[in-house]
Amino acid sequence: MCIIFFKFDPRPVSKNAYRLILAANRDEFYHRPSRAADFWGNNNEVLSGLDMEEGKEGGTWLGISTRGKLAALTNYLQPRLDRDARGRGELVAQFLTSDVDSLSYLKKVSAEGHLYNGFNLIAADLSTEKGDVICYYGNRGEREPVALAPGTYGLSNALLETPWRKLCFGKQLFLEAVERGQALPKDALAAQLLDVLNNEEAQLPDPAIEDQGREYVQPILSKYAAVCVRCPDYGTRTNTVILVDADGHVTFTERSMLGTDPSCWETSTHEFRLQS
Repeated sequence: MCIIFFKFDPRPVSKNAYRLILAANRDEFYHRPSRAADFWGNNNEVLSGLDMEEGKEGGTWLGISTRGKLAALTNYLQPRLDRDARGRGELVAQFLTSDVDSLSYLKKVSAEGHLYNGFNLIAADLSTEKGDVICYYGNRGEREPVALAPGTYGLSNALLETPWRKLCFGKQLFLEAVERGQALPKDALAAQLLDVLNNEEAQLPDPAIEDQGREYVQPILSKYAAVCVRCPDYGTRTNTVILVDADGHVTFTERSMLGTDPSCWETSTHEFRLQS
């Protein structure tokens, strides 16, 4: 499970404003092996963390390429999983390494959506020259993907903008941090967004989460109903902040848990300029 907040403004009025501000958490079992974000792929053009779970190696939950392709995935909360379904992390990795535009890619994915457990997928083409395009598809929602209008969005483990209490709460914190960040250097904005991602205040009661997750979510509801999930063996393992400015300069900040200890973290930052 994961949560994502993003503000999309392809033509910001201010030179100091950002075309994209994205803040995301990856929630996972602590023992599931993964790699921290780094460059990989042909010519090392893709930046992402990687899932190293046996049988699902090379999948990812969030990444961006120097060519301006960005993708992010959340699981759709469902009481029972199909253990024979295809790994959802491949959907992000395949887009990041493809030459297909975001809407066409999501249309292809929608034709195969039944092969996967529930998911939401954001796919974007970020181009300083052509303009930015961000699209969305969820295989538990409408059959066709959509191109998103500029604005601020929240995505958790239901469909895009489903008003779970923790999503609404986190989105408000995100908007406040973005507003304060207009006068701050980018490292200070990133730090404020990391604070948002680490908020552990449970937003209860929330009948929508209970109705969707049923018996699966009940044992962890008091922890799961927060932006940052913290259970004994499962929870938020990675915080990611991506800033793309008007000139196409990308700042990718990742705060990741070391091993299986929720008290030990490390933060790294990668910066590059989009080639498109």
